[in-house]
Amino acid sequence: MRTRKSSVTARLLTALATLLGLLVLGATPSGAAEPQEVQPQAVGLHISNGRLLEANGNDFVMRGVNHAHTWYPGETQSLADIKALGANSVRVVLSNGHRWTRNTPEDVAAVIASCKANRLICVLEVHDTTGYGEEAAAATLDSAADYWIGLKDVLAGQEDYVIVNIGNEPWGNTDPAGWTDPTIAAVKKLRAAGLDHTIMVDAPNWGQDWQNVMRTNAQAVYAADPTGNLIFSIHMYSVYDTPAEITDYLNAFVAAKLPILIGEFGGPADQWGDPDEDTMMAAAQQLDLGYLAWSWSGNTDPILDLAIGFDPNRLSSRGQRIFHGANGIAQTSEEATVFGGGGTDTQAPTAPGTPTASAVTSTSATLNWPAASDNVGVTAYEIVRVTGTTETALAASTTTSAALTGLSPNTTYTLAVYAKDAAGNRSARSATTTLTTTSPPAGTCAVAYRVVNEWPGGFQADLTVRNTGTAPVNGWTLGFSFPAGQTVTNMWGGVPTQTAAAVRVAPASYTTTIPASGSVTIGFTGTRGTTNPSPTAFTLNGANCTTS
Repeated sequence: MRTRKSSVTARLLTALATLLGLLVLGATPSGAAEPQEVQPQAVGLHISNGRLLEANGNDFVMRGVNHAHTWYPGETQSLADIKALGANSVRVVLSNGHRWTRNTPEDVAAVIASCKANRLICVLEVHDTTGYGEEAAAATLDSAADYWIGLKDVLAGQEDYVIVNIGNEPWGNTDPAGWTDPTIAAVKKLRAAGLDHTIMVDAPNWGQDWQNVMRTNAQAVYAADPTGNLIFSIHMYSVYDTPAEITDYLNAFVAAKLPILIGEFGGPADQWGDPDEDTMMAAAQQLDLGYLAWSWSGNTDPILDLAIGFDPNRLSSRGQRIFHGANGIAQTSEEATVFGGGGTDTQAPTAPGTPTASAVTSTSATLNWPAASDNVGVTAYEIVRVTGTTETALAASTTTSAALTGLSPNTTYTLAVYAKDAAGNRSARSATTTLTTTSPPAGTCAVAYRVVNEWPGGFQADLTVRNTGTAPVNGWTLGFSFPAGQTVTNMWGGVPTQTAAAVRVAPASYTTTIPASGSVTIGFTGTRGTTNPSPTAFTLNGANCTTS
């Protein structure tokens, strides 16, 4: 998790490193010769020739998300929901008890069992190490290694399914060169204790390695593992706001045949930069590298949430991008063959039965359909809107019912359903059904929409939402639709969810209440085409607002 951001100096040094490129590092991230191939000793997931492989030699490319289990231990449905959206792996936040409540061996065993039941490769990480050397409350990597050794009985025999990520972002921006020796020591300690799992190590600089400490010392760290089963994890946030920075970093490891993945990345712009998620995902796909988006739900800043309120049917606009966009999880994920995927099961489910709609309102509906069948088993359904030859994903479900939210009033929707099995095989499309949302009632609200600035391909706008009634509005949802394909990329004052043209905005913590005769203001940046017409209709809590 990004709990600190780089300074301006960090950005300047990163740019300098990009300009110098491999001249800084020579032929490999350490400036040394390419690593010698080490015969893997792990019985399951292992590294060979710079690639993460399964025990049978299948090349495994992680496509998944992070899930904050240690802070939300009751959200036990999350792994099934993440799987239903197409992920093949999940990185699970744990605590060794130094900063947060310790996850017990029984709890970790249950997490592993849930990952396996949902056919997900499980990356387990200790989060207490975040920002060591700069964050006074952070734990050492040595204490994280002790935690994993204490879990040896739980981890034994799970080498096919579990990767041990020693510690999250285990060094801050203060003297990041101090990261190397403790990392080497922790790796050696785990191997000496008999852990054979693939080990993952995070970078310093709060995971972003903007001073290239991990990149420079990667060969030495890799060589410290006698099994050769070690993979590096870079966390890409605001430091990585240009294509050159992203591709230069990843290509340096690939060229040196040192394994790497993007262990966290995100999304929204801040004062340090605008992380280039599109390039991160495209580069990972082009280089066959894994990525794990931060994070499923429950962030202190909800703008990072992929699912709102842990609800897989309420993906944020960023969640829609990560799961359903170009180079996204649904498009590129392949299940690990240890679960029977990767071509072992090639038979797709039958098409689901014709869906039927009920409980239709101005912004929501319930969809039900007869189940599909499969030779192994149906694991998920995908609900799409059909417009001519174009399909837009609206929701996913693990049952034969889905609650559709965020619909536009007075709008006709043609809907269909696909079934998917655990191997990722997708059925033929069901027959379609049509529903038309109703007109919302008149409300006591007024909305003013204003474009503040425009540039080629983008714009900034704000919305002022006024309560024209005599009582405060406590909690609200604002709805509108873009008329020309615009999309929200970043928002302040509210939390957006966008499905095709339809946008739904929930309040930020400081805009939850709209006083009587008062107002709140929401600002955002977005993308646009050649034209940028304003929305013409708005609803607040399902009721029509006047416009001004």
